[in-house]
Amino acid sequence: MNAFERKSQPLISNKEFAIRMAVYFLFGMGFLFISLGIGTSGYAYFAHLSFVDAFLNAAMILTGMGPVNRMGTTEGKLFAAIYAIYSGVAFLTFVAVLFTPIYHRFLHKFHLDLDEK
Repeated sequence: MNAFERKSQPLISNKEFAIRMAVYFLFGMGFLFISLGIGTSGYAYFAHLSFVDAFLNAAMILTGMGPVNRMGTTEGKLFAAIYAIYSGVAFLTFVAVLFTPIYHRFLHKFHLDLDEK
């Protein structure tokens, strides 16, 4: 089963598209919340930060803003580095998941065929 309609199929209704967008949005938000949970747990455990400080650091790193607290332990520094790399990929993945249905609808509506010249 295909998640999207093929070029030969008609464009889905606005209601079906809104449902598709909601599903993709919920999936993306779930992915972000899991990533935020991993970051919060890691900062609390490895950097010995309070829950609020760990959450703040995880949220700031995940959105690309940068760390708030200075890492005082080697484990905290290593976790922060790995989480920063992961966060860059995770945020781009979220954006890609969110825009996939919009991009597909645009291509489907205009029947863009990249093979034609």
